Amino acid sequence: MPIITNIEDLRVLHQKRTPKMFYDYADSGSWTESTYRANESDFQKIKLRQRVAVNMQNRTTKTKMIGQDVAMPVALAPTGLTGMQYPDGEILAAQAAEKFGVPFCLSTMSICSIEDVAERTTKPFWFQLYVMKDRAFIERLIERAKVAKCSALVLTLDLQILGQRHKDIKNGLSAPPKLTIPNILNMMTKPRWCLGMLQTPRRTFRNIVGHATGVGNMSSLSSWTAEQFDPGLNWGDVEWIKKQWGGKLIIKGILDADDARAAAQSGADALIVSNHGGRQLDGAVSSIQALPGIVDAVGKEIEVWMDGGIRSGQDVLKAWALGAKGTMIGRSFLYGLGAMGGPGVTKCLEIIHKELDLTMAFTGHRDIHDVTKDILYPGTY
Repeated sequence: MPIITNIEDLRVLHQKRTPKMFYDYADSGSWTESTYRANESDFQKIKLRQRVAVNMQNRTTKTKMIGQDVAMPVALAPTGLTGMQYPDGEILAAQAAEKFGVPFCLSTMSICSIEDVAERTTKPFWFQLYVMKDRAFIERLIERAKVAKCSALVLTLDLQILGQRHKDIKNGLSAPPKLTIPNILNMMTKPRWCLGMLQTPRRTFRNIVGHATGVGNMSSLSSWTAEQFDPGLNWGDVEWIKKQWGGKLIIKGILDADDARAAAQSGADALIVSNHGGRQLDGAVSSIQALPGIVDAVGKEIEVWMDGGIRSGQDVLKAWALGAKGTMIGRSFLYGLGAMGGPGVTKCLEIIHKELDLTMAFTGHRDIHDVTKDILYPGTY
């Protein structure tokens, strides 16, 4: 077993152990992937001020996200097809997050259903909602999240239409994978993944199949999703969903200050500065670059979080210093999951927490609540 010291080590192992179409699904962006790359590289441009001869004892990274106690300002982002990166992936990730003390958010497009995760965890998790044209299905989905005692609804607004991701088209992405000769040959090199998949019944989109009208099997699912994502989504729909839900609401996919103001006025509890991991509008600004302007615009009215490009605890601290009261990680935990299952997600969280804690100390702080943009080197952010 290789020695794992950072998120990149987990990524390399993930790529080795997971079928190509699912690794590529996780680790790619739309079109030229320029925004996907900028999400990560723009963090590297921000430099830190090192401080010395300050008391570094008794440090804490604990805080709250929408009133919920968290071990650090990090949540596991909603990611589609997580149960195809590793068998029962959503369940394993939710369990690891619960044990570590950070929130887990389940995607509408998950392989394990809301009920699958609820039955195998003891604390409430969050549910992410895509808005479909079939409003009756949305009503039932929200009701299922309530029954499962989900503690927040994360409403994604930046996927009304699907950005083109070249690798998914070339790989013929599907869940379960189509048994073409290239896919079979690739899967033969991933025996651990194949064995695990044979042992679980969870191999399709279980939030949808059997729940949405006219979707009984995989052959009807792809046409249903192509038809169902709602390009007419608007702020009136957000108001309708808020009423249907009645609980904590988080709006995901904000990159523009005007949209941030609309999100704040909607009565949501938090917004997430996000470009969908560089998977939608290629050429859009990186999340970390968009963050300060959005914090300036609405940070006093609503909790501002961010996701996109976080590969270390240093990235988390930089986002916090620029005003984010929380962050979400998607690829980082997927690398861990694909590499080693549940223990890999735990490893990812341990790595990020240790880097966050040590970097906070090196910049002269013991409590994350005392960290401001003063820790950043002038002119680099």
